[in-house]
Amino acid sequence: VFVADAVKSESVTEGESVSLNSSFTQIHTHEEIEWKFAEFLIARVKNKESVFYSRSAEGRFRDRLKLDHQTGSLTIINSRTTDSGLYTVSRDTTINTINLTVY
Repeated sequence: VFVADAVKSESVTEGESVSLNSSFTQIHTHEEIEWKFAEFLIARVKNKESVFYSRSAEGRFRDRLKLDHQTGSLTIINSRTTDSGLYTVSRDTTINTINLTVY
């Protein structure tokens, strides 16, 4: 497993949307990208299709996530303070971590 750079930090005002950059420039059809919040799997891109786990993380992200099929970046709509925490995105052997603060 290859862990990319140090943990990146993002911050956003509650109620705004925030995009978490996957750091991947392109996703190929056969590749799979997974996003986790803490230990909860919240989203996946597989074969260029998005899958959202609306019951994961106690349902806190229901209907508030979008994925960019080209880059794998994750957008959280109408952010809440409870969205603050560590997010990890993984592809093959690469893992990137983002610390999000919603204030």
